[in-house]
Amino acid sequence: MNFSGTIKSAFAAVALIALAMPPARAADPIKIGFSMEETGGLAANGKPALLAFQIWAEDINAKGGLLGRKVELVHYDDQSSPANVPGIYTKLLDIDKVDLVVSSYATGLIAPAMPIVMQHNKVFLGLLGLGVNSQFQYPKYFSMLPAGPNPKTAFTTGFFNIAMAQNPKPKTIAIVSADIEFAHNAADGARETAKAEGLKIVYDKSYPGNITDCSPVVRAVQAANPDIVLIASYITDSTCMTRAIKEIGYKPKIVGGAMVGPQATPIKQQLGPSLNGFIAFDLWLPAKTMLYPGVEDVLKKYQARAKDAGSDPLGYYMVPVSYAEMQVLQQAIEATKSLDQDKLAEYMHANTFHTVFGDIKFGKDGEWEQSRILMVQFQGITGNDLEQFKDPEKTIILDPPALKSGNLVYPFGG
Repeated sequence: MNFSGTIKSAFAAVALIALAMPPARAADPIKIGFSMEETGGLAANGKPALLAFQIWAEDINAKGGLLGRKVELVHYDDQSSPANVPGIYTKLLDIDKVDLVVSSYATGLIAPAMPIVMQHNKVFLGLLGLGVNSQFQYPKYFSMLPAGPNPKTAFTTGFFNIAMAQNPKPKTIAIVSADIEFAHNAADGARETAKAEGLKIVYDKSYPGNITDCSPVVRAVQAANPDIVLIASYITDSTCMTRAIKEIGYKPKIVGGAMVGPQATPIKQQLGPSLNGFIAFDLWLPAKTMLYPGVEDVLKKYQARAKDAGSDPLGYYMVPVSYAEMQVLQQAIEATKSLDQDKLAEYMHANTFHTVFGDIKFGKDGEWEQSRILMVQFQGITGNDLEQFKDPEKTIILDPPALKSGNLVYPFGG
């Protein structure tokens, strides 16, 4: 028998099989899937979040990727519509076979993805979702929102801290909110806090989320004559309410609170001096108290590309938190040397993450262990030019005290 020829033939056969086989799994990219508001009403915040994700992926791939594998982002435009979200996550997990998932931006678009993600037993990071997991109680959900253990009250606690520090203290409050999930949650929290503070609620109503004329709402609030006005609103109606209050000349002692919209640079430019005196929440600003390691470098990269991406030119609101979300995932993968969802979740519950958005430690329900929602007041804005919104003295941090950068102008319109 010709053993030499047989061995050669065997080696040749093995070589042919090896050539025909797909590349080894270790060489495949790690796929991270998500939907994002690339168009529609929430694109003002969805676009900068997407670009921040992309910059992170480029940064990590330049260092060799994760676990020796490149990272690939697989994403689809949900068009700012919650109805599109379940189908996108079903495709990502069942057809695209992504290894990991994160959410799109906002409460109303995270919640529809939760049942799909839970069915697939995946770790899920939610980008700026308010109290999403209070309903689902999913142990692999982690919130990228510094709301702390009581997320419903987090967006208004600072507002009340500021108001109740005035002399004399306010006695009455109006709570006005959009008829959408985020605003409902924030308004619920405001009622809890108002009761605890002994404030009398003299007006408490919601308006349609698609409202275009806010004058009747503002006049109704004005007629109730509250000392302070808490607004829980979203992007378009925040603009509507701000303009109506200024046009009518209504001047409660303090006004604002849980207003989504004034954090985005295009909205700030659009409203200009109309913002002066309003109090709104925020997440990050270029104050000395918030210059965490690496954040300026990330923002520099982002701002160089923002115009071509049709995105927020500064990115203060969405970019640090979005980039940090991917850093959390990165650090968990590197520490566990695994994509095992149980191991990742266990690590994320137990450890502190060091990010461009500051240190992050998760607690109950995947919320932050401690709240770090900012309350800021717009002051001294003139015109609509971009440069002034880079100035930390135009957007003053009033709460929490550890991050305070200036003092309240009081009363509103004063």
